Amino acid sequence: MNSTNNDMPANAVKRPWGWYATTLQMPGYKTKVFSVDPAARLSLQIHHRRKEMWSIVRGEGLCTVGNNLMQVSENSLISVPRGAKHRIENLSSDTPLVVSEVQIGDYLEEDDIVRLDDDFGR
Repeated sequence: MNSTNNDMPANAVKRPWGWYATTLQMPGYKTKVFSVDPAARLSLQIHHRRKEMWSIVRGEGLCTVGNNLMQVSENSLISVPRGAKHRIENLSSDTPLVVSEVQIGDYLEEDDIVRLDDDFGR
């Protein structure tokens, strides 16, 4: 699926599920915004060196954290502990799911993603 979100910032990094953009990065702390295309989802993954907090800005989704599955919508807050399997998917067939993300840890790069299940064969 291709992202069609007109709100995509100039510094966005395209992904097969949508896009993300880093908004602030400091030692031990990073903020991002990401958009999940309609009916798309991120990989089921873990991070060894960071925890994440998600705030749903727009849309409705389904979130997995550990063994918990929860429906989320605008203003929902989700805490993802370090080492917990997690995923978010967009339940809408026509509206992007927009999420604000805060990462905290001693290493915050993209290669700290361990994919357990991925719709895109990565």
